[in-house]
Amino acid sequence: MSENYFYVAELETQIPEIPSDSIISRTFYQDDQFKSILFGFAAGQELSEHTASVPAIIHILSGEARLTLGNDAFDAKAGSWARMPAGLPHSVYAKTPVKMLLLMLRDNA
Repeated sequence: MSENYFYVAELETQIPEIPSDSIISRTFYQDDQFKSILFGFAAGQELSEHTASVPAIIHILSGEARLTLGNDAFDAKAGSWARMPAGLPHSVYAKTPVKMLLLMLRDNA
């Protein structure tokens, strides 16, 4: 039986070099269940507090960041992972250059 799949051998290579004083993002996959976005943050860059209309998952791939989820703040590093419900205020501050995977889930996921 053949199944449809999507495979990426080296996820971090899907995002180009991060220019200084910049945040870059790239949607590299989406379907009816979720959207996959890679972010690259130069050191000192921040996504200020905001909310998402759908549940989401953050996975820090490399670097060190200050991750705020609601009223809680965490020192996140490579391997850190968080699931957020829709509407949760959150922010990301890159202490070092950071690569991050964001999965935005559909309401039915």
